[in-house]
Amino acid sequence: MGFVPSSVFSALQLLVLALPIVHARLVGIPTVPFTESSKYSTFPLNDLRSIVVDTKYADAIDLEGETLIPPTLTEFANTFSSDLESSLGLSIPVQIDSGASTNSVFLTVAEDNSTFTDAAGRVTSEGYTLNVTSESIFITGASPLGVFWGTRTLLQQAVLGELIVPLGVGTDSPGWRNRGIMIDVARKYHPKEFIIEMCAYLSFYKQNTFHLHLSDNLYNNVARYSIEYAKTLYAAFRLNSDDPLLAGLSKRANESYYREDFEEMQQKCASRGVTIIPEIETPGHTMVINQWKPELALSTDFSLLNLTHPETLPTIKTIWKVLLPWMHSKTVSIGADEYDSTLRIEYNAFVNAMNDFIAAESGKKIRIWGAFPPVPNSTSNVNKSVSIQHWASFEDNARTDYIDNDYSVLNTADDFYMVGKSPFSWYPPYTNVTEPFSGGPQGGPYYPNTFNNANSSDNPPLDSPYLLGHIAALWNDIGPNATTVMEAYYSFRDGSPGLADKQWGGDLEYEEYKLIFDKLHAAIPGQNLDWAIPSVSDTILSYDFTKTNGTMVKDASGNSYDGTFQDLGFNPINDTAITFNGKGFISTPLDSKGRNYTLSFSVRPTSETQGTLFEGSQNALRTGDGGTIGNITMISGGNPYTLNYTLPINVWTDLSLVGAGNQTFLYVKEGESSTVVHEFITREGYMGENTYWYPIAFEAPLAKIGEGFEGQMKCITLMGSA
Repeated sequence: MGFVPSSVFSALQLLVLALPIVHARLVGIPTVPFTESSKYSTFPLNDLRSIVVDTKYADAIDLEGETLIPPTLTEFANTFSSDLESSLGLSIPVQIDSGASTNSVFLTVAEDNSTFTDAAGRVTSEGYTLNVTSESIFITGASPLGVFWGTRTLLQQAVLGELIVPLGVGTDSPGWRNRGIMIDVARKYHPKEFIIEMCAYLSFYKQNTFHLHLSDNLYNNVARYSIEYAKTLYAAFRLNSDDPLLAGLSKRANESYYREDFEEMQQKCASRGVTIIPEIETPGHTMVINQWKPELALSTDFSLLNLTHPETLPTIKTIWKVLLPWMHSKTVSIGADEYDSTLRIEYNAFVNAMNDFIAAESGKKIRIWGAFPPVPNSTSNVNKSVSIQHWASFEDNARTDYIDNDYSVLNTADDFYMVGKSPFSWYPPYTNVTEPFSGGPQGGPYYPNTFNNANSSDNPPLDSPYLLGHIAALWNDIGPNATTVMEAYYSFRDGSPGLADKQWGGDLEYEEYKLIFDKLHAAIPGQNLDWAIPSVSDTILSYDFTKTNGTMVKDASGNSYDGTFQDLGFNPINDTAITFNGKGFISTPLDSKGRNYTLSFSVRPTSETQGTLFEGSQNALRTGDGGTIGNITMISGGNPYTLNYTLPINVWTDLSLVGAGNQTFLYVKEGESSTVVHEFITREGYMGENTYWYPIAFEAPLAKIGEGFEGQMKCITLMGSA
């Protein structure tokens, strides 16, 4: 099994610390139990000729998982085929037949799935058996989803083995049902494309849950503010419905998920085995609802609902009634944390009423954040059918308050609680890379049962039937301008895969992780979150404008990233410089370049008109953020980040935009003057108080050059290093 049985957990920890272990397993993320049939016998994937889907199960779906839109076995097979092409360069067609053919990968579903069990001994639909023979490879799943996880194992082993995989057999299952991450998209909007690519990232490491925190406000406690001022504070509701009943609730039209967006996100994530769990936060963190309907706010705190108001419960039910048909998960979250502790009875009644309502409307279960532990012998406790998402030991004790009282608990403890650009060391902005391997009791691995690594009595056994799994959370308490969208990805990039091993129940060691991470990371299909650009050398793009034909400019880098002139007029080139007329631009076949780059160019504005120097889907570098030319500004996520520098008119200036890790610089040289370095930083406030300045990382925008700009540019070069 993939999980570590509780009976041997302590012994395993001691052995890991004491001496190397020889495992009958495949080293991957997660590790896979596997017995090689011969030490030197292998199957070369270059010999593969087909992916064969068992006719009997071609249209089978997984009915036991979390999603209500499960793909068929054939659909998973097609995804696998596409991934072999993109990750390994293997073009392997999918066929449907009753049996394997020579040099095929045969995908089927077990007649009896009772052998696939999780850490608590429960049958799981996510298990699979991988059997590699000298003639063919067989993946037999407890369901089509189990088969898909088996294809992730084969894909990883092919990457690590350079298209060679060992002969042998292994049966693998996850230890827990919920494995993945949460992102607070309420206080920082993340576009659907990012969500979809993050699902591909999670899926590669067999994480199956993406929790989206969809409504919230920037400040948790606004009692210090007047109601009129509180009505102006940042708050967002990200699901934008055209139903008249919700008119005015989602007020950020360009930073919302419309129904078609949310549908696409869920469908594409489900196609890779990942379920989106939506959260609409009530009765706390509800300033956005109270800004919509101020009469529902608690008089002492405008960010909380007044649960005694006669229209509060009907209003929240209306929101859910409209939006439940959008949601394709069996569980939804109503949030329900950080509410007024003097209103515990009203709070519990609200949670139970919403539990009954959502179950009656949709058959879904609800989840809440841990807030008010049950009171012994009370008749007003939260119903035990409601699952608890534990996040802080100062709020409750996951084991003694909930698990020991028969509540199901999902671990989101603050060991992996992150806040983007947090000024507080106890809530870092990144997943700790080593903690999955040494953050458990006695310095052992951090498994989902770890609620307290200093006091093991607070931790349930690994096989507790009430332990749902583990989710790592990234919050945006500091606000929408604190981070960029891609900085959220970097919060998870290097550490989350190690955690994924433990969420599954693997026994990967840190030294092994360091050896395999880079190679696996480079092969993750379905995404390009690093915004990497293929290049034959460190010079990715070079436009010197000596090779043009009036409609395009040749890329001198050798990569053939030629640019096309759009509405620039006839022959806009003069003395190796291109003239922009304020209307046209150069379009390139690129979008943006991720971290560690140098984008150099010379520029000469000829008017006071503001324009865009470079633009991509992530960012835009502009000559101001108003109507006329002003301070150089990067626009990212709708937020302006401005330098204290303005380009001079009718003067050639050499500029280099440099992305170095989590920092972004602009090097400026005007004429014969010396080079001056400016850094892009962001100003943050916490809880309406204090001011912090932090560096911010931007991708280099490349899709369009010079749109709306009046002036000349020359010597445009993009390097793949800072």
